[in-house]
Amino acid sequence: MSKKLIQFDWAIKRLLRNKANFVVLEGFLSELLFENITIEQILESESNQEEEDDKFNRVDVLTKNSKNELIIIEIQSTYEIDYFHRMAYGSSKAISENHKLGDKYSTVKKIISVNIVYFDLGQGKDYIYKGRTDFRGLHQKDVLQLSDKQKKTFLKEEVADIFPEYYLLKVNQFKDITKDTLDEWIYFLKNSEVRDSFNAKGLQEANQVLDIMRLSKEDQYGYNRYMDSLSLKASEMYTLETEVQFKVEDIAKNAIRKNFDNQTIFELTGLSIDKIEALRKEI
Repeated sequence: MSKKLIQFDWAIKRLLRNKANFVVLEGFLSELLFENITIEQILESESNQEEEDDKFNRVDVLTKNSKNELIIIEIQSTYEIDYFHRMAYGSSKAISENHKLGDKYSTVKKIISVNIVYFDLGQGKDYIYKGRTDFRGLHQKDVLQLSDKQKKTFLKEEVADIFPEYYLLKVNQFKDITKDTLDEWIYFLKNSEVRDSFNAKGLQEANQVLDIMRLSKEDQYGYNRYMDSLSLKASEMYTLETEVQFKVEDIAKNAIRKNFDNQTIFELTGLSIDKIEALRKEI
Protein backbone atom coordinates (compact mmCIF):
# COMPACT_ATOMS: atom_id res chain seq x y z
CA MET A 1 0.00 0.00 0.00
CA SER A 2 1.08 3.57 -0.64
CA LYS A 3 -0.46 7.01 -0.52
CA LYS A 4 0.05 10.07 -2.65
CA LEU A 5 2.38 12.55 -1.03
CA ILE A 6 3.38 16.15 -1.59
CA GLN A 7 5.75 16.58 -4.51
CA PHE A 8 9.37 16.85 -3.44
CA ASP A 9 10.01 20.16 -5.21
CA TRP A 10 7.28 21.95 -3.24
CA ALA A 11 8.20 20.18 -0.01
CA ILE A 12 11.85 21.12 -0.26
CA LYS A 13 10.91 24.78 -0.60
CA ARG A 14 8.32 24.89 2.17
CA LEU A 15 8.62 22.01 4.65
CA LEU A 16 12.06 20.44 4.54
CA ARG A 17 13.91 23.63 5.52
CA ASN A 18 12.56 23.11 9.02
CA LYS A 19 15.33 21.63 11.17
CA ALA A 20 12.90 19.07 12.57
CA ASN A 21 12.49 17.73 9.04
CA PHE A 22 16.18 17.65 8.07
CA VAL A 23 16.03 13.87 8.50
CA VAL A 24 14.25 13.60 5.14
CA LEU A 25 16.93 15.48 3.18
CA GLU A 26 19.64 13.75 5.18
CA GLY A 27 18.20 10.37 4.22
CA PHE A 28 18.05 11.29 0.53
CA LEU A 29 21.61 12.63 0.45
CA SER A 30 22.93 9.68 2.46
CA GLU A 31 21.50 7.21 -0.05
CA LEU A 32 22.75 9.22 -3.04
CA LEU A 33 26.27 9.91 -1.75
CA PHE A 34 26.71 6.52 -0.04
CA GLU A 35 27.71 8.07 3.28
CA ASN A 36 25.90 9.24 6.38
CA ILE A 37 25.05 12.90 5.82
CA THR A 38 24.17 15.27 8.63
CA ILE A 39 22.84 18.68 7.59
CA GLU A 40 24.10 21.44 9.84
CA GLN A 41 21.98 24.21 8.33
CA ILE A 42 20.10 25.43 5.28
CA LEU A 43 21.94 28.44 3.88
CA GLU A 44 19.90 31.26 2.42
CA SER A 45 20.93 32.94 -0.80
CA GLU A 46 19.23 35.14 -3.35
CA SER A 47 18.27 32.13 -5.46
CA ASN A 48 16.57 30.46 -2.48
CA GLN A 49 13.93 33.17 -2.22
CA GLU A 50 10.42 32.57 -3.47
CA GLU A 51 9.52 34.18 -6.78
CA GLU A 52 6.72 36.69 -6.83
CA ASP A 53 4.74 34.79 -9.45
CA ASP A 54 4.89 31.71 -7.17
CA LYS A 55 5.26 29.31 -10.08
CA PHE A 56 8.23 27.50 -8.52
CA ASN A 57 9.52 26.34 -11.89
CA ARG A 58 12.97 26.17 -10.35
CA VAL A 59 13.83 25.12 -6.82
CA ASP A 60 17.24 25.14 -5.25
CA VAL A 61 18.50 24.67 -1.72
CA LEU A 62 21.99 25.23 -0.40
CA THR A 63 22.93 23.17 2.64
CA LYS A 64 26.07 22.70 4.71
CA ASN A 65 26.90 19.26 6.05
CA SER A 66 28.90 18.24 9.11
CA LYS A 67 32.12 18.17 7.03
CA ASN A 68 31.68 21.86 6.15
CA GLU A 69 30.94 20.95 2.53
CA LEU A 70 28.24 22.77 0.59
CA ILE A 71 25.51 20.71 -1.04
CA ILE A 72 23.28 22.30 -3.67
CA ILE A 73 19.99 20.57 -4.44
CA GLU A 74 18.36 21.86 -7.61
CA ILE A 75 15.06 20.69 -9.06
CA GLN A 76 13.98 21.65 -12.57
CA SER A 77 10.59 20.56 -13.83
CA THR A 78 10.61 21.97 -17.38
CA TYR A 79 13.05 21.64 -20.25
CA GLU A 80 16.16 23.83 -20.33
CA ILE A 81 18.58 23.19 -23.19
CA ASP A 82 21.39 24.96 -21.33
CA TYR A 83 20.87 23.27 -17.96
CA PHE A 84 24.44 21.90 -17.97
CA HIS A 85 25.68 25.48 -18.09
CA ARG A 86 23.42 26.39 -15.18
CA MET A 87 24.91 23.54 -13.15
CA ALA A 88 28.39 24.99 -13.75
CA TYR A 89 27.20 28.49 -12.88
CA GLY A 90 25.46 27.31 -9.72
CA SER A 91 28.52 25.60 -8.30
CA SER A 92 30.78 28.53 -9.22
CA LYS A 93 28.39 30.99 -7.62
CA ALA A 94 28.23 28.92 -4.42
CA ILE A 95 32.02 28.91 -4.24
CA SER A 96 32.34 32.66 -4.72
CA GLU A 97 29.48 33.54 -2.36
CA ASN A 98 30.97 31.46 0.44
CA HIS A 99 34.60 32.53 0.12
CA LYS A 100 35.67 35.70 1.87
CA LEU A 101 37.94 38.10 0.03
CA GLY A 102 41.44 37.88 1.42
CA ASP A 103 41.10 34.31 2.66
CA LYS A 104 43.58 31.73 1.42
CA TYR A 105 42.35 29.53 -1.41
CA SER A 106 42.65 26.39 0.69
CA THR A 107 39.49 27.52 2.52
CA VAL A 108 37.40 27.20 -0.65
CA LYS A 109 34.58 24.81 0.22
CA LYS A 110 33.90 21.56 -1.57
CA ILE A 111 30.68 21.83 -3.61
CA ILE A 112 28.36 18.89 -4.23
CA SER A 113 25.74 19.76 -6.83
CA VAL A 114 22.68 17.49 -6.84
CA ASN A 115 20.41 18.09 -9.83
CA ILE A 116 16.96 16.52 -10.11
CA VAL A 117 15.44 17.08 -13.54
CA TYR A 118 12.09 16.02 -14.93
CA PHE A 119 13.04 16.20 -18.60
CA ASP A 120 15.48 14.38 -20.87
CA LEU A 121 18.83 16.14 -20.58
CA GLY A 122 21.60 15.10 -22.93
CA GLN A 123 21.90 11.60 -24.35
CA GLY A 124 22.48 8.54 -22.19
CA LYS A 125 20.98 5.24 -21.12
CA ASP A 126 21.14 5.69 -17.34
CA TYR A 127 18.98 7.77 -15.00
CA ILE A 128 21.68 8.68 -12.46
CA TYR A 129 24.98 10.24 -13.48
CA LYS A 130 27.96 11.44 -11.46
CA GLY A 131 30.57 13.95 -12.66
CA ARG A 132 34.01 14.60 -11.11
CA THR A 133 37.08 16.56 -12.17
CA ASP A 134 40.14 14.45 -12.96
CA PHE A 135 43.40 15.62 -14.53
CA ARG A 136 44.72 13.06 -17.02
CA GLY A 137 48.10 13.14 -18.70
CA LEU A 138 47.94 13.77 -22.43
CA HIS A 139 50.95 11.52 -23.00
CA GLN A 140 51.17 9.08 -20.09
CA LYS A 141 47.38 8.87 -19.58
CA ASP A 142 47.90 8.88 -15.80
CA VAL A 143 45.60 10.63 -13.30
CA LEU A 144 47.26 13.48 -11.43
CA GLN A 145 47.40 12.79 -7.69
CA LEU A 146 47.81 14.90 -4.56
CA SER A 147 51.20 14.82 -2.87
CA ASP A 148 51.45 13.35 0.63
CA LYS A 149 51.88 16.87 2.04
CA GLN A 150 48.74 18.07 0.26
CA LYS A 151 46.76 15.11 1.57
CA LYS A 152 47.78 15.88 5.14
CA THR A 153 47.26 19.63 4.76
CA PHE A 154 43.88 19.58 3.00
CA LEU A 155 42.56 16.28 4.41
CA LYS A 156 41.74 15.16 0.88
CA GLU A 157 42.71 11.92 -0.85
CA GLU A 158 42.28 12.93 -4.50
CA VAL A 159 42.47 16.08 -6.59
CA ALA A 160 38.83 15.53 -7.53
CA ASP A 161 37.89 15.85 -3.85
CA ILE A 162 38.72 19.57 -4.06
CA PHE A 163 36.65 20.40 -7.13
CA PRO A 164 32.85 20.48 -7.47
CA GLU A 165 31.11 17.14 -7.80
CA TYR A 166 27.91 16.76 -9.79
CA TYR A 167 25.01 14.34 -9.54
CA LEU A 168 22.33 14.33 -12.21
CA LEU A 169 19.07 12.45 -11.60
CA LYS A 170 16.96 12.12 -14.74
CA VAL A 171 13.82 11.12 -12.90
CA ASN A 172 11.55 10.50 -15.88
CA GLN A 173 14.05 7.98 -17.30
CA PHE A 174 13.47 5.69 -14.31
CA LYS A 175 11.34 2.64 -15.17
CA ASP A 176 9.79 2.23 -11.68
CA ILE A 177 11.79 -0.93 -10.97
CA THR A 178 13.47 -0.56 -7.57
CA LYS A 179 16.64 -2.62 -7.21
CA ASP A 180 18.14 -0.84 -4.19
CA THR A 181 17.40 1.88 -1.63
CA LEU A 182 18.55 4.67 -3.94
CA ASP A 183 16.04 3.45 -6.51
CA GLU A 184 13.37 3.73 -3.80
CA TRP A 185 14.17 7.43 -3.54
CA ILE A 186 14.07 7.84 -7.32
CA TYR A 187 10.67 6.12 -7.33
CA PHE A 188 9.45 8.59 -4.72
CA LEU A 189 10.84 11.58 -6.64
CA LYS A 190 9.02 10.41 -9.77
CA ASN A 191 5.72 9.22 -8.30
CA SER A 192 5.40 11.08 -4.95
CA GLU A 193 4.68 7.72 -3.30
CA VAL A 194 6.42 5.61 -0.68
CA ARG A 195 5.67 1.89 -0.75
CA ASP A 196 5.34 0.05 2.56
CA SER A 197 8.25 -2.19 1.55
CA PHE A 198 10.69 0.72 1.12
CA ASN A 199 13.59 0.87 3.57
CA ALA A 200 15.65 3.79 2.25
CA LYS A 201 16.87 6.32 4.80
CA GLY A 202 14.47 9.22 5.22
CA LEU A 203 11.58 7.78 3.24
CA GLN A 204 9.44 6.66 6.14
CA GLU A 205 9.88 10.12 7.67
CA ALA A 206 8.93 11.60 4.29
CA ASN A 207 5.83 9.41 4.34
CA GLN A 208 4.74 11.25 7.49
CA VAL A 209 6.03 14.78 6.88
CA LEU A 210 4.78 14.97 3.30
CA ASP A 211 1.29 13.60 3.94
CA ILE A 212 -1.07 16.09 2.30
CA MET A 213 -3.71 15.52 4.98
CA ARG A 214 -1.27 16.67 7.69
CA LEU A 215 -0.77 20.09 6.12
CA SER A 216 -2.23 23.21 7.63
CA LYS A 217 -5.03 24.85 5.63
CA GLU A 218 -2.61 27.59 4.60
CA ASP A 219 -0.08 25.07 3.29
CA GLN A 220 -2.80 23.05 1.57
CA TYR A 221 -3.86 26.21 -0.24
CA GLY A 222 -0.26 26.97 -1.18
CA TYR A 223 0.32 23.45 -2.44
CA ASN A 224 -2.89 23.43 -4.51
CA ARG A 225 -1.86 26.76 -5.99
CA TYR A 226 1.50 25.29 -6.88
CA MET A 227 -0.08 22.26 -8.56
CA ASP A 228 -2.38 24.58 -10.53
CA SER A 229 0.68 26.50 -11.73
CA LEU A 230 2.28 23.24 -12.90
CA SER A 231 -0.87 22.39 -14.86
CA LEU A 232 -0.80 25.84 -16.43
CA LYS A 233 2.87 25.45 -17.35
CA ALA A 234 2.23 22.00 -18.81
CA SER A 235 -0.66 23.39 -20.85
CA GLU A 236 1.51 26.22 -22.15
CA MET A 237 4.21 23.78 -23.19
CA TYR A 238 1.67 21.47 -24.83
CA THR A 239 0.21 24.39 -26.77
CA LEU A 240 3.66 25.47 -27.95
CA GLU A 241 4.62 21.93 -28.98
CA THR A 242 1.31 21.52 -30.83
CA GLU A 243 1.81 24.78 -32.72
CA VAL A 244 5.31 23.70 -33.71
CA GLN A 245 3.98 20.32 -34.86
CA PHE A 246 1.34 22.01 -37.05
CA LYS A 247 4.02 24.22 -38.63
CA VAL A 248 6.25 21.22 -39.32
CA GLU A 249 3.37 19.38 -40.92
CA ASP A 250 2.57 22.43 -43.08
CA ILE A 251 6.18 22.44 -44.29
CA ALA A 252 5.89 18.74 -45.10
CA LYS A 253 2.63 19.26 -47.01
CA ASN A 254 4.17 22.06 -49.07
CA ALA A 255 7.11 19.79 -49.86
CA ILE A 256 4.72 17.02 -50.91
CA ARG A 257 2.91 19.41 -53.26
CA LYS A 258 6.28 20.22 -54.83
CA ASN A 259 6.87 16.48 -55.37
CA PHE A 260 9.72 16.13 -52.87
CA ASP A 261 10.49 12.49 -52.05
CA ASN A 262 9.94 11.07 -48.54
CA GLN A 263 13.63 10.98 -47.61
CA THR A 264 14.09 14.64 -48.45
CA ILE A 265 10.99 15.59 -46.46
CA PHE A 266 12.22 13.52 -43.53
CA GLU A 267 15.54 15.37 -43.60
CA LEU A 268 13.73 18.72 -43.76
CA THR A 269 11.19 18.08 -41.01
CA GLY A 270 12.23 15.09 -38.93
CA LEU A 271 8.80 13.53 -39.45
CA SER A 272 8.69 9.76 -39.74
CA ILE A 273 8.17 8.18 -43.15
CA ASP A 274 4.83 6.76 -41.92
CA LYS A 275 3.69 10.26 -40.91
CA ILE A 276 4.77 11.67 -44.26
CA GLU A 277 2.81 8.95 -46.05
CA ALA A 278 -0.23 9.76 -43.93
CA LEU A 279 0.08 13.44 -44.89
CA ARG A 280 0.27 12.46 -48.56
CA LYS A 281 -3.12 10.80 -48.22
CA GLU A 282 -4.60 13.98 -46.74
CA ILE A 283 -3.63 16.09 -49.75
